[in-house]
Amino acid sequence: MYLTDIITYAFEKDLKKLPKKFRTLEEDLETFIQNHLNLYHKLRIDNRGIFSISDLGISYPKIFKANKFACRSLKGKGVASGIRIIYAYFEQEDVIELAEIYYKGQKENEDRNRVLRNYRDTPVKNSNQD
Repeated sequence: MYLTDIITYAFEKDLKKLPKKFRTLEEDLETFIQNHLNLYHKLRIDNRGIFSISDLGISYPKIFKANKFACRSLKGKGVASGIRIIYAYFEQEDVIELAEIYYKGQKENEDRNRVLRNYRDTPVKNSNQD
């Protein structure tokens, strides 16, 4: 899985704002995708750092919030760095789409309106179709 295949335009804009302060963020994000998301969705290992956001009224795709994200630029904070990632998981296609990234010190919660705008009416794809 490549980073550019799963990033929304809005996520990319968020990401561009953060690296000035968090120089290792892009590398840390790749590690997060390869390790934590793989463990959670493919191997079904829950490290209690990823939570479903179920009160949005969206049944597909499933929307998740990652609270445990280790950013090496924030020395001494480890996985409690304050970086939050919101993403959609399209289970049938086994695709993860990164929707939002933010630093909890600058923003308290996810942009629920953005999530609703982008995923409210996402159709479920039939696996028999091309």
